[in-house]
Amino acid sequence: MSQPPIRPSDGELAILRVLWGRGPSTVRDVHDELLKERDMGYTTVLKIMQIMVEKGLVTRDESSRTHVYQAAQGEERTQACLLNDLLQKAFEGSAKSLVVRALSDAKADD
Repeated sequence: MSQPPIRPSDGELAILRVLWGRGPSTVRDVHDELLKERDMGYTTVLKIMQIMVEKGLVTRDESSRTHVYQAAQGEERTQACLLNDLLQKAFEGSAKSLVVRALSDAKADD
């Protein structure tokens, strides 16, 4: 039986998006990518990624001098976890209410 998905914080989710897009990356790679959207210090990114290893959100390859990090769970699994959390907390488990609300707040594409 597989582990339940771990729900990431907003900062962790930003890092995961970088790792999903780039694949295995160093802290420097992730930091440089995050700088395009937000002002975040290198040591802050490093600390968050170290915590993410402890939580099981990312894995770290320590075989070379520069450690390489990789997302431990896929984007779809993480999205499903976040969506289910939102569904339960905000919509009392009603997928219909969630969809109706989403469609009423934003125009649907074809």
